[in-house]
Amino acid sequence: MTSKTQWTEKRGYNNPDVTTEPLRSWFHEMIKTFPPMNGPLASRDFDNPNLTDYCVGQTVIYCAFAWSQAETAYESIKRLAEKHQVGFFDVSSNDADIWLPTPDGGLATSNE
Repeated sequence: MTSKTQWTEKRGYNNPDVTTEPLRSWFHEMIKTFPPMNGPLASRDFDNPNLTDYCVGQTVIYCAFAWSQAETAYESIKRLAEKHQVGFFDVSSNDADIWLPTPDGGLATSNE
């Protein structure tokens, strides 16, 4: 199995049309607050501190936020992951938390 961080898909990574429906729905809500800096939906407001670098794969979306937005971004990601029932891997946390959808529509991590 190829790691999702090796970016081996034979295409660009800025187009949300290539990902799953749940991830695409999550993405379209995220960009309302954290607009993309690249791709077909890129913001031209280069001074916006919420500009975010998204890399969109078939089954994963990687997001890089400004550190000044980390807390707000985390809250948005987790809330929308639960709403759209997608997983969330918090690579910036001390414990590398992995949040997964639960049968009751919530999110749970193995660290709980």
